[in-house]
Amino acid sequence: LAFTTILLHLDQHLTQMVADYGTWIYVILFLIIFSETGLVVAPFLPGDSLLFVAGAVAAIGGMDLGVLMAVLLAAAMLGNIVNYSIGRFVGERVYQWPDSWFFKKSSIDKTSEFFVKHGGKTLVISRFLPLFRTFAPFVAGIGQMAWPRFLLFNAIGAIAWVVSLTVAGYFFGNLPIIKNNLTVVILAIIGISLLPVVWGWWQHRKSAP
Repeated sequence: LAFTTILLHLDQHLTQMVADYGTWIYVILFLIIFSETGLVVAPFLPGDSLLFVAGAVAAIGGMDLGVLMAVLLAAAMLGNIVNYSIGRFVGERVYQWPDSWFFKKSSIDKTSEFFVKHGGKTLVISRFLPLFRTFAPFVAGIGQMAWPRFLLFNAIGAIAWVVSLTVAGYFFGNLPIIKNNLTVVILAIIGISLLPVVWGWWQHRKSAP
């Protein structure tokens, strides 16, 4: 319940955190985005909505937009590099891991199917898809994707994701109609980002015998 409350009221919590922690907020945001993209056990952390709200807070002077984007880009790219390295080290032994509330082999399988269909572009596309965003670099490591190729798609994906959402939050997050309905906007961002996942699940269910 507490996590859901924080997620749906990121504007209030982030603004308060800026007031409480000052420049340490950059470290906190770095750790959240790094963990969400770098640790296969942390796909539940906020991503898209956090970037949008952080941009909105920067617009009212809470943070410097340039510093914010640099920190978030570093977190997003380094997180994927760590996740890729773990996947490369673990390899196919991951399929021997037991399922738990934070790890599902089915998520690995679905991400692998996504890679087969989209190739390296998966690392770019998945940036905008919860769950896939966390598992894509891990699966890339398991599949031994070439290091230079991984770095290229990792950088493109991180830049597209961080810049688009923080800039959108910076310019639109404080418009009265959005600010007064930010909970709805956050839910919409989460819902839109989950649509491809739901659609894929529905298609798979329809095609199942």
